[in-house]
Amino acid sequence: MSTTGTDARRQRRTVDPEIARSWLLVNGTRPEVFDAARASRADQVILDIEDAVDPAKKDGARADVLAWLQAGNRAWVRINDRSTPFWNDDVAELAGVPGLEGVLLAKTEAAEHVTETFDRLGGAVPVLALIESAVGIEAAVAIAGARGAFRLAFGSGDYRRDTGTSADDLAMAYPRSRLVVASRVGNLPGPIDGPTVGTSHGVLREQSQTTVALGMTGKLCLDVGQLPVINEVISPTPSDVAWARDFLADFEARGRVIRDGSDLPRLGRAQKIEKLATAFGVDPL
Repeated sequence: MSTTGTDARRQRRTVDPEIARSWLLVNGTRPEVFDAARASRADQVILDIEDAVDPAKKDGARADVLAWLQAGNRAWVRINDRSTPFWNDDVAELAGVPGLEGVLLAKTEAAEHVTETFDRLGGAVPVLALIESAVGIEAAVAIAGARGAFRLAFGSGDYRRDTGTSADDLAMAYPRSRLVVASRVGNLPGPIDGPTVGTSHGVLREQSQTTVALGMTGKLCLDVGQLPVINEVISPTPSDVAWARDFLADFEARGRVIRDGSDLPRLGRAQKIEKLATAFGVDPL
C-alpha cells in the first residue's frame, strides 16, 4: 500500500478525541505493531509505556515510542504515574515531541498530578486523567477541574484490586457514575470506561451498553477485534439519527418556534445525535 493511501485511511478513521469512542492501548515494547494500530478502526491510539511494560524495559519502550512519533506519526501515550521516578523521565522526554496528541496519566489521584504533568509538557498537551483507585474516585471532581485536564478515564481493573469490588455492573456503577458527574461539573467531555477483558463479543456488547447507559462516552480496549463493537454501541443508532434529522427538519420548517416545555430538551438531544452521526458516519434507516 502506498504511503498516500495509508495516510488517507488514517485520516478517515481518526475521530476528534473529545468524542472518541474507542481508545486502543498498544504495548510500547512492540513498535512493529504501531503502524497497524494507527491504521485500525480505533478512534484514538494510546501507546502504553506504563502497566504494559516491565520496569527494566521502560527506557527502551519510551525510546521506541519517541522514534515513531518523531517519524511523523501521531498518537497518545500512557505515561507512568506521578509517584514513580519514571514519570519525570516520561514528561522530560515527551515535552515538545511532534506527533504527541496527548498523554494518559496513570493512577491519577489529585488535581496537582494533572497540572504538574500539563506544565512539564509545555502547557499545551492535553492530559487524560486515568483514575484507578478509591482516592482517585473521591478526588474526581477536583481532578476534572484541574488545569490541563481533558477527559477522565476509568482504570477499572486497578480500581477493583484497590477496593476489592467485583466486576458486577451494580458494584461498578458508583465509580462510573462518579466520573460522569465529575466530568459534567468540570465541563469536560464524557468519561472513558475501562476495558473489557476477554474475547466474547457478547460480553463486550453488554458491557459497552452499560458504559452508554451510565453516561460514559468512550471505552479503552486492548484488542483491535473489539473496535467494531465498541464503535457501534457507543454511536447513535440509525433509528436515532432518523428521528433527530426528522425533528430538526420539522423544527426549521416551523420557524424554530418552541411549542412546549419538551421541545428544548428534544432539540438538544437531536443536535447532539446529528453531531455524532456526522462525525461517526452513521446514516439513518
